[in-house]
This record gives sequence, C-alpha cells and structure tokens, in this order.
Amino acid sequence: MPEATIHAVTGAYGYSGKYIAQRLLDEGHRVITLTNSLSRHNPFGDCIKAFPFHFDQPDLLTEQLRGVSVLYNTYWVRFNHRLFKHADAVHNTLVLFESAKKAGVRRIVHVSITNPSENSPLEYFRGKAVLEKALIATGVSYAILRPAVIFGKEDILINNIAWALRRLPAFGVFGDGQYRLQPIYVNDLARLAVEQGAKRENIVINAIGPESFTYRELVATIGQLIGKERPIIPVAPWFGYAVGWLVGLLVGDVVITKEEIEGLMANLLHVDASPAGQTALTDWIRSHAENLGRSYTSELARRKDRVSAYRSN
Repeated sequence: MPEATIHAVTGAYGYSGKYIAQRLLDEGHRVITLTNSLSRHNPFGDCIKAFPFHFDQPDLLTEQLRGVSVLYNTYWVRFNHRLFKHADAVHNTLVLFESAKKAGVRRIVHVSITNPSENSPLEYFRGKAVLEKALIATGVSYAILRPAVIFGKEDILINNIAWALRRLPAFGVFGDGQYRLQPIYVNDLARLAVEQGAKRENIVINAIGPESFTYRELVATIGQLIGKERPIIPVAPWFGYAVGWLVGLLVGDVVITKEEIEGLMANLLHVDASPAGQTALTDWIRSHAENLGRSYTSELARRKDRVSAYRSN
C-alpha cells in the first residue's frame, strides 16, 4: 500500500461533512466518504468515492480506512428516536475510532460540542465527553472541535426559528431567555477542520463564531433581519416543550427535546473563549433574509429520506 494520502470524511452528502469535503477537494486532496446514505444525491460526482460505515463489521471498516491519512468525523445523532439513539452513536463512533487506529490513520479531526462532561445528566453532552476521552486514549493524533450551534444554507435551528416567526403572532422563549449561544458558520467550521487536518498537534478548540447572543436576543435579531418582529414571551420550559411537541405533530418532526431545553438553559452552548469563526450570523442572515424560514426543515425527514439532497434555505 502506498503512503497514506487519502482524506476520509464521514457524511459528505450531509451538512457539515459536505463543506469539509468540498474544501478538501478545493485544496487538491483525494477524498472518500463513509456514509449511511449511499443512495443520497451526490453533489461531488466522481470526485468522491463512498463507502458504507460497516459499524457491524469492524474489520471491513478498517480495510476501508487503509491508506487514509486524516479522518474527519461529523457522525452523530441529535436526539433519541426509535430509529436511532445516542447510545448507538457512541458505540458506532468508538468502533470508528478503533478501526481508524488499526488502519494506520495518522490524525482524526472530530466534531464534538461545547461543554461536554462525563458527569452531565444530559446524554448528548455526556456521550460527546465519552467520545473525546476515547479518541484521546487511542494515541492517534487528534483535533477536537467543539461548536455550539452551526448555521448555513442547510441549517435547522436558525431556519426553523425564522419559520416560526413568519407564521406565529408571538414567539415563546424558555424562562427568561438569557442563556447564551455562539453560532459558527458551517464554512468556517470546515475551514477550521481542514486546517487542523494538516497539523499534528493534539488540540481541543472551542469552535464558536464571532457573535454571542442570548436566546432572546437571537430570536429578536432573526425577526428584525427577516422583517418579522414578534412579541417575545417568557414561558415555562414544560409549556414550551408542549408547544414544540404539538408543532412537531403538525410538521412530522421533533422540534425540540427536553434535553435540548435543559442544555440551552444551563448555558452549555456558551463558552468563555476567543472566536474561531469569522463569519457573523447577522451578516449571513441579511444576505439570506428573503428565503430564510420560508419552509420548515425537518431533522426526521433527513434521517428517513436517504436519497434526496439536503434542502438549502
């Protein structure tokens, strides 16, 4: 086998993985992808070869990773569902890391989350902490990127806030809405990932953007920039969850989970760190204000439909 020169990206037909893959191609790298969606629309043509994850066949996964120099891992699930669970995502990622080590992968760039903790009562943040610890224990050179909220054309959170503002007479925020978020542009995250893929220093980076908002400020800012300012009303978390559940029934999606509300209100999407991204969310919304929130973006639809391309907002 010749010297490893291939870059592998998980989920190159999805969201953040697509931007990482495109940046790697733009820099002249040879790229493959590991995916659960072999039949999904391929935006790269013959430029990227796709392989199934084969989490249930670690030896085969190892063979697929032979010759890979850098692995960029974006694989995860947002919430528990009958079709997918955090525990499965943790187990599968552990298999991926071990297979990468056996295959001789030199560096792993892993997308995590702000404020992960093995002691967290929230499975999302706890699972991310378990994976960070496991990655470090492999002995493979690593870069761990910790974004809070990622925004871009295929974004869910920012788009669906705008969608609600376009349709509802008022917008409810959980409690006082003073907990903070630091969104990063998906292309900035991709740039950071590729930059770190070229290095060998072990590092953990809080991948946050240049702007910080309270949740209340975020909603107000989106409303102002799309021309749909609404009264913002504090609501009890249980009531906000119930409303989200009802809206979810109408749109066939999981709009918000109890854990996501708890994570928001615990300020887990905020860190005291310098920004790693350069693109301001406000500038991006201004340039996409006409189309942002015109249609609802469904997480479940993306998970169930393994053929259609992710819709751009």
